[in-house]
Amino acid sequence: MTTTTETSPAVAGARGAGPGWLILVVLLAGQFMALLDVTSVNVAMPTIGRSLHASGAELQLVIAGYLVSYAMLLITGARLGDLLGRRRVFLLGLGVFTLASLACGLAPGIGVLVAARFVQGAGAAAMIPQIMSVIQVRFSGVARARALSAYTAVLSSGFVVGQIVGGALVTANLFGSGWRPVFLVNVPIGLAVLAFAPRLVPRDAPSGQRRLDLRGLSIAVPAVFLVVLPLMLGHQERWPAWAFGCVALGCALAVVFVWTERAVAAAGGDPLLRLAVLRSPGLLSGLGAVVLLMCPYGGFLFSLAIHLQAGLGDDPLRAGLVFAPCAVVFGLCGYFWRRLPDPWHPFLTPAGCLAGAAGYAGMAATLQSGGSGGLLLQVFLIVTGGGLALAFSPLVTHALVRVPVTAAADASGLLTTAIQLGQAVGVAVFGSLFLTLDARGGPGPGVSGHAIAVTLDWVAVATAFGVLAAVPLTRTVLAARRGSTPPPRLPPIGDRSRAALRVCSARAGPALSLAGFDRARGQMRRTRVGARLPAGLSRYIVDFIIASCWGKL
Repeated sequence: MTTTTETSPAVAGARGAGPGWLILVVLLAGQFMALLDVTSVNVAMPTIGRSLHASGAELQLVIAGYLVSYAMLLITGARLGDLLGRRRVFLLGLGVFTLASLACGLAPGIGVLVAARFVQGAGAAAMIPQIMSVIQVRFSGVARARALSAYTAVLSSGFVVGQIVGGALVTANLFGSGWRPVFLVNVPIGLAVLAFAPRLVPRDAPSGQRRLDLRGLSIAVPAVFLVVLPLMLGHQERWPAWAFGCVALGCALAVVFVWTERAVAAAGGDPLLRLAVLRSPGLLSGLGAVVLLMCPYGGFLFSLAIHLQAGLGDDPLRAGLVFAPCAVVFGLCGYFWRRLPDPWHPFLTPAGCLAGAAGYAGMAATLQSGGSGGLLLQVFLIVTGGGLALAFSPLVTHALVRVPVTAAADASGLLTTAIQLGQAVGVAVFGSLFLTLDARGGPGPGVSGHAIAVTLDWVAVATAFGVLAAVPLTRTVLAARRGSTPPPRLPPIGDRSRAALRVCSARAGPALSLAGFDRARGQMRRTRVGARLPAGLSRYIVDFIIASCWGKL
């Protein structure tokens, strides 16, 4: 394997504070900016719609456009960092994201805003993968564990802060600007990071370890757009024939994409999607369960935000605060789930899907009459957040734990892409359902209440189907625990202070090798790294990274 030549050593665990931590501050500022944008825009949707006279389908494109662009270019962005240098691609992505944020904040119409959101997603796809890669290269030992803790703290707090900050900025209506500060707040942050990053983040030499698959990308992108866009625009256009024709053409292109990827792999190339990884036990089932969790979740966030403001008349700040308890409970459950008895772990994903479905159904019954829901709504939001956390966190770990170390980067990238696309499809499908029902009876809390209730009922049904998708994965995990599925062979321990963590970072691509982290935990406790970590921290490092997937980044 070719190793990347770095211009400066990693920050050792014994060093504590120093220039390396300034690097971390700069990187996490970029991460926080992107996460703040994703979460704050959701609560600004109704205000954007009124200000720009946008239709429901156009508001869906504002949300889903970013997600689709980010998902489709994420793997390519990670490989660009390998080919051109992580710092260079990070700065390039950050510059694109900052300029696109400025364009969003100054957009004179909804068309410009939607186009700028697509560009924002492309910038994030180039910027975000480099952050974890730089952390892996520049930090080692205890310093790396602390850096990952800080990384996760930013991710887990960003969702709550984004909802509140977004609501506060829109409600404040600074200088009569309405929703625009939600995007413009990224500009000073982005400029500050652009100013400090070249001085603090050392230059790295490209390794050329991975190659781009432009052929596969040129087929995958139109295939996804041909499926997602008609699902958003169809209800507005009363489902014309061209909408169904586009979906059929997108499905046909998906078949062509699979054939192309096989051909690229057979020719010795580096395909965008390495299909062989799907044969790993539990991965295919895990992907199905992830989609059935994230698709309803994306529709839930979009529909409830519009119902609270357009239907019930809540201001954006109050609407943002409604989501906060759900996010807090998710973060806590997602972090501490391993403290539950070990024999329960294989069953947490099916049980969490059922709890999440029950929470969605409870919210539907509470909001059906057109009321605010009060304390009962918060109870069901907490149930939903806890259930989804208990389903999602073990799901990611179990889906990747049987993936060979050499294929971990491909599997992690595939899983992360499925998470983003699942949310985009959810905004398209369930958002369209809500908007269609809401438009039938005119304005008013009663009509909106009926629309959100029906939508959440279907969201609950889709989440419940996640149980069926997760059952094969549960069987795989149980079989592995009984020893009938031997785990992949781990490389031997070399340098005791880095060996376990090197397993995790080997061939890290669009996302950190979650499978490598999970397999390395046992080795970590036998190394100096594990001995120096606070009690139990090594067991939770993998959960830190899982939390990043839920953070939409």
